[in-house]
Amino acid sequence: MNKLLLGALLLGALLFLQQEDWLAPAQVEQSQSDSVLAQAFRDQRSDLQVRGEGRVVKVLPDDLEGSRHQRFILELGSGQTLLVAHNIDLAPRIEGLRAGDRVEFYGEYEWNAKGGVLHWTHRDPRGRHPAGWLRHEGRTYQ
Repeated sequence: MNKLLLGALLLGALLFLQQEDWLAPAQVEQSQSDSVLAQAFRDQRSDLQVRGEGRVVKVLPDDLEGSRHQRFILELGSGQTLLVAHNIDLAPRIEGLRAGDRVEFYGEYEWNAKGGVLHWTHRDPRGRHPAGWLRHEGRTYQ
């Protein structure tokens, strides 16, 4: 009986430790994302699919030339800034977005001298490009 109890306790401890390990990849992924974006910026690299998260530092007026885009600037954990150009002809606008809000993203990075631009944060109607998205306050926009 004692061996059974000891086995159950060891199994419980092992499962608890594995659960803690399951939480770690998201934290590692975020710092890896910031590192990948920092390297892309240094190398002036574009056409890179990236996933990450940042804090809104400024909400800009919409770009209304051609396809309409909601625009805002994110600051990553590394301090790098990223202009987000979210196509609101193909995906819903993030209503009520304010400076200080956190936004997760998956899209395509394009280099520019100010930190870069993130676009393709929506589904491709032709199905030729990976579907991107933005996530704000638990809601996904694509």
